[in-house]
Amino acid sequence: MLVCNVDNIVFRGRGGGSVVLVDSVTRAGGSVIAHRRSSEEPAVGATGPSRSPADRALTRATSRQATPRLAKFHVPEILFGPGSLSEAAHAAVRLGARRPFLVTDPGLCAAGWPNQLCAHLAEAGLRPTVWEGVTPNPKDHEIAAGHVRYLQEGCDVIIALGGGSVIDAAKGVALLAGNGGTILDYEGVDRMGLPIPPMVMVPSTSGTGADVSQFCIVTDTARNTKITILGRALVPDVSIVDPYLLTTMPDWLNAATGLDALTHGIEAYVSRAHNPLTDHHALQAIALVGENLVLTMDHPAEEAPRTCMAQAALEAGLAFTNAILGATHAMSHQVGGLLDLPHGVINGVLLPHVIRFNAAAEPHRFVPIAQALGLPGDIVPDSDAGAVEAAEWTACEVRRLADELGVPKGLGEIGVTDADVPLLATMTLADACLSTNPRGADAADIETLFRAAL
Repeated sequence: MLVCNVDNIVFRGRGGGSVVLVDSVTRAGGSVIAHRRSSEEPAVGATGPSRSPADRALTRATSRQATPRLAKFHVPEILFGPGSLSEAAHAAVRLGARRPFLVTDPGLCAAGWPNQLCAHLAEAGLRPTVWEGVTPNPKDHEIAAGHVRYLQEGCDVIIALGGGSVIDAAKGVALLAGNGGTILDYEGVDRMGLPIPPMVMVPSTSGTGADVSQFCIVTDTARNTKITILGRALVPDVSIVDPYLLTTMPDWLNAATGLDALTHGIEAYVSRAHNPLTDHHALQAIALVGENLVLTMDHPAEEAPRTCMAQAALEAGLAFTNAILGATHAMSHQVGGLLDLPHGVINGVLLPHVIRFNAAAEPHRFVPIAQALGLPGDIVPDSDAGAVEAAEWTACEVRRLADELGVPKGLGEIGVTDADVPLLATMTLADACLSTNPRGADAADIETLFRAAL
């Protein structure tokens, strides 16, 4: 069993405090564990009998970088733990709220969580406005409507309680509140020039990582595609991660968001923009998903797996918001925009194909990923041939997990046709996530990947 220890996770963002990071990731028995290296332990690159294959793989990857790269790590203030929902009210007060704008959706309202949060906000002397006009894969016109409501009610701090769609919609409203215009004006990187209202995020799913990320994903309804808005201003001020909220997710959403977290971890680890600060969070997230996602499906009321999946989503979010992502997400955004389907399910179909594509150029980077997922002992990944085998095992293991969760075998089963491929490939090339994919890809490569995934 993977031990989910949150005692050493202390994050304080917006330039105000510290980031506690682990020094290395090793396998212990059947688990990946994170630990700090003491002054008596050998430094990275040293040899010793206690070094595991995962340690050696990480050392090899580090040694291939001739010079250390400058690393930035954007992170909000994070409060993590069961029962932490009430902290959202205190956070809003600290950020100057009087009339907070609470963004949520009808499903969360039916589950009762917004009512609980509104009670906490009222106890803190706040008068919230609740807006629940968000659908899955938030649309440009929905964000415009939310912005109008925000202005009409004279709101200030924005609070999001929900999954990635709710959180992205809240970011969109904040962006328009500070900068005006339409949400489509901000597609791309750092297009917003003015400050935005403070944001408090309360995720209700275990996978999107939107509560700690600098991403906002919105559906352009005119072009039937998703646009990516990226900017450090979109990193929320506070994230409140309460695993209790995960217990009301339907099974399909639990599976989809869990696969999204796995994809975040894998793509962040192999990203061109990865760094030592993101690598550990990515590997820990991968291991936590591998150990706990199926458990949350089979035993939804058990607290420990839910808490571990909440941590997996958080750590994957910390990794990908700083390392960015890759071809899986660049392609998935286009399919999701075309067909309005669950993002994580599309990732589950595409990811094995993208792993094989990227590993064909550099398989060694997939060795620690394979070990985090439980690479069997009969594969020895220290050689080039072993690394290739480990990467292929990773692709197969992702597909095996997707099968266990009931994810379709191919994009054709969810409505994509061969005739859609050229347009999907063209749109993929314009997606910001493709820029950090570890292997360059042109239109022909992307079309080949889409057809392989049909």
